[in-house]
Amino acid sequence: MPLRSRPRPRPRSLAAATALLAAVLAGCSGGQDDHQDSSAGHSHDGGAGIGHIHGLGINPGDGKLYVATHRGVLAVDGEGSAKRVGDTADYMGFAVAGPDTFLGSGHPAEGSDEPANRGLIESTDAGKTWKALSLAGEVDFHALEQTGGTVYGYDSTNGMLRVSEDGENWDERAKLAALDIAVSPADPDTVLATTADGVARSTDGGKTFTGGAEPVLAYLSWAGEDGLYGIASDGTVHRSGDGGGSWTETGTVPGGQAQALTAVTPDRVLAATTGGVHESTDGGKTFAERLEISASDH
Repeated sequence: MPLRSRPRPRPRSLAAATALLAAVLAGCSGGQDDHQDSSAGHSHDGGAGIGHIHGLGINPGDGKLYVATHRGVLAVDGEGSAKRVGDTADYMGFAVAGPDTFLGSGHPAEGSDEPANRGLIESTDAGKTWKALSLAGEVDFHALEQTGGTVYGYDSTNGMLRVSEDGENWDERAKLAALDIAVSPADPDTVLATTADGVARSTDGGKTFTGGAEPVLAYLSWAGEDGLYGIASDGTVHRSGDGGGSWTETGTVPGGQAQALTAVTPDRVLAATTGGVHESTDGGKTFAERLEISASDH
């Protein structure tokens, strides 16, 4: 049965969602001092708390869930037990690029002599160690996507989309205020971005974008032709079967404000909220808890 878009009037809740997304965008635009502190709670591996979740992915190398956070990357097993795999750096942009191969960005751990903005970094040992690839000291990517070997990054430092064929040399594309991006698996020239006005679209590889269109979403992820998902700030999940032309509400992720979203397959979706990480295997209709996050972890 084809997906149908529900009528979407413009109630006060839309204005509230827009205001909330605008606040999230503003809160994510700071530098290192906004992301790093020495406060410590209790995490699942006995170290400092994890703070905010910034990214999710399944590693084909070991099948585990990996969670990029304000204080390091966690590996989560099938029982919901998490272990920090490397340092306590702030991993903002995060993407699984292949077996044991991750791309990242953000800010170094406290006390490091690395630049405040790490540019594009890469791990080839499932997050244990990282090396700088490009733009160190210049850029903090808050969103990263790799499609067909091409890396797309939202440069929050300069408010623009950047695209690279090799992870080292970058083309500067459109400037826009966005929180997340998604690239079509079938057409790399189609790029979507979440903005305070709704989902903006590019059909020229991110050189230009249309104005935002409803619904107002915080995060996007695209897996397969009909596996485009978005999550609103309140945890409501939306799915599109026509590349974002229309959207259908599928379900709601529990736990409060949305923090990250990754579509693993057209029917398997990972989502993080302030309450933890949840997984759906039925196209976003229902979600089961994969990792609990308590107040002391933030």
